[in-house]
Amino acid sequence: MAQTEQTELATFLGRTTSPDLARLLIAIAAASLPVARLIGRGPLTQGLGETVGSNSDGDTQKALDVLANHQFIDGLKGCGVAAIVSEESDAIVLLDAGAPFLVAIDPLDGSSNIDINVSIGTIFSISDAPDGPVPTVADFLRPGTTQRAAGFIIYGPQTSMLFTTGAGTHVATLDRDRGVFVVVQQSVSIPEASSEFAINASNYRHWHAPVKTYIDDCIEGADGPRGKNFNMRWIASLVADAYRILVRGGVFLYPADTRKGYERGRLRHLYEANPIAFIIEQANGQATDGVNRILDLTPSALHGRVPLIFGSQDKVARIRRYHLEAEKTAEQSPLFGKRGLLR
Repeated sequence: MAQTEQTELATFLGRTTSPDLARLLIAIAAASLPVARLIGRGPLTQGLGETVGSNSDGDTQKALDVLANHQFIDGLKGCGVAAIVSEESDAIVLLDAGAPFLVAIDPLDGSSNIDINVSIGTIFSISDAPDGPVPTVADFLRPGTTQRAAGFIIYGPQTSMLFTTGAGTHVATLDRDRGVFVVVQQSVSIPEASSEFAINASNYRHWHAPVKTYIDDCIEGADGPRGKNFNMRWIASLVADAYRILVRGGVFLYPADTRKGYERGRLRHLYEANPIAFIIEQANGQATDGVNRILDLTPSALHGRVPLIFGSQDKVARIRRYHLEAEKTAEQSPLFGKRGLLR
């Protein structure tokens, strides 16, 4: 574990969760500090944004992806982790036999934005390890409801760790002068009164009808069925979009679409959708694949993908209704093909 003592964070976790889980969360926070420093140096540390290969899914790997992966794996040794699944690793990485936890992690989400100085982050999910000495793939492929804790670290103007152990979503911000995380917000609640939506509009022609209908209704603004104007926000960094929604409300959509390879969206179920969904639900939001609650679904593979829609409850529920209406009629009528009476 990194040498930095996260005393402020440890004090909070000591009151709210078990010692073993608190120790692991503190280790994740400490392991993020060298990553945060390197990101903060930007071009002063040359080559971090250079392409060095691709991961098991064929996505481009940057030098900092690989560095961050090694940093978190090394930082969690001896901290109660039996095995890790990482976006940057083809298979399970075994750590400490008989340890109580499994970790699934995206060490550096949004790394394609390194060179343009957009906020990027680390996303993690923690679950109980099996009783046996050697965890298997099947031990990781469990519904998100089995998570013990989840969180993400966002490396932006402030470096913050948002986390939950199942009793609310909390925010700890890095005091860079002292190198410690300080809990600055407890039990965050996503605002309902928001007029923002986040989606990559360039893919409009590929979307399925319910997603098109929802976005069309937003774009029509005060003249449409919603009766008010909306703004689109799309940072193309999952942690940055999630952080904004936790602060300001709204909805994020990365749906399935008609392109090859996007039939199940593009976000990874195990170490992106599951932890984000847990965080969002604990902040009084919702997260679905369009219809089904994300946390009730079982990942199909270590790097399996899933559509992800999350944010304020009313907005996610509306999108779900659009999908259910589409399912009820094999051929959309003129009335419901454009928008339903209740929309």
